[in-house]
Amino acid sequence: MLLDRFLNFIIYIAWIGFLFMVLILVVRAFQYGGAKEAVRALVTWRVFIAFFVALALTLVSSALVFIEPPRVGVVISLLSPNGYREQPFRSGLHWIVPLAEDVIQYPIFWQAYTMSSEPLEGDKVGDDSIAARTSDGQAVYLDSSVIFRIDPSQVNRIHIDFQERYIEDYIRPILRGLIRTEVSQFTADEVNSSKRKDLEANLDDQLRAALDAKGFVLDRFLLRNIAFSTQYASAIEQKQVAEQERIMREYEAEQMRKLAEGTRDKTKIEAQGKADAILLIAQAEAEALRLLTKEIKENPNLLIYRYIDKLGPAIKALLLPSNNPLILPLPGLELEEGTLTVPVTTPTVGLTPTPTLTPTPTPASP
Repeated sequence: MLLDRFLNFIIYIAWIGFLFMVLILVVRAFQYGGAKEAVRALVTWRVFIAFFVALALTLVSSALVFIEPPRVGVVISLLSPNGYREQPFRSGLHWIVPLAEDVIQYPIFWQAYTMSSEPLEGDKVGDDSIAARTSDGQAVYLDSSVIFRIDPSQVNRIHIDFQERYIEDYIRPILRGLIRTEVSQFTADEVNSSKRKDLEANLDDQLRAALDAKGFVLDRFLLRNIAFSTQYASAIEQKQVAEQERIMREYEAEQMRKLAEGTRDKTKIEAQGKADAILLIAQAEAEALRLLTKEIKENPNLLIYRYIDKLGPAIKALLLPSNNPLILPLPGLELEEGTLTVPVTTPTVGLTPTPTLTPTPTPASP
């Protein structure tokens, strides 16, 4: 602090000046009168004044105590029945009785204490993680941090109980004990799953109550990392790999099922389209047949006309019975050149057709 450094500098100058003055007076007195005059020079009023000035400055410096804002002071006093003042010093400038009282300052800002497996990460060098066992017997190693501060109104109690050893004598042991006890209430799978939040919350509540009982204020407990033994970690990794493979197989099976469903739906749609087309054709043919039947019923000669219209162009002769409405081809009546042919007379509706034979002359031999 600036005031302390300034007072210490003034005291240093005062005592140096006092000793320099005494040395000069003794040397001069010894030169003029010997040893007697030198001793007599030490008891002069100038020496006493210089001594009391230096002493007063020293006492004033010892009586003034400045407490910085992030700290609080416990006053150890020979004048108090309990050996300390009931009210600790808060930040600011205070007076104490020199040589009868002393002030021990404690920080009241937030402090973080970390125990970690990383060699240079925690407050202690090396692996300082907490080893614990779960309810199913698995070994786990936990890295943790606790953020806390001293309650200013309880600083006298902390000084009496722990002095400045409160971290080593209380914070560290209570943290390790609570973590081991709470971890034993969970299985290894629960510690490695969503139950980890429950574990952290339980530890936060228990640690908060334990610190509050001793004059500390907890801000937050952090469960920074949980590690397992090499064998268990390998088993978990293999389980995760198997689970990922199972999920991948299920995904591939689902994709194949969707593809099969898509192909089946496509085939079904195509078949349905063909069936609909056939149905439409059948319906159209049925409707055409119905209309044709109706038309033939109204005009029977239409059937004969349709039959004649469908005859092939190669037919040259026909036998047309008088009592048969059908016209039957007689391919045997078609003769070679020079034979008789039977011309066909188109029947008149309602009359019986009569064929007429016309002889064909045979050409004379040359």
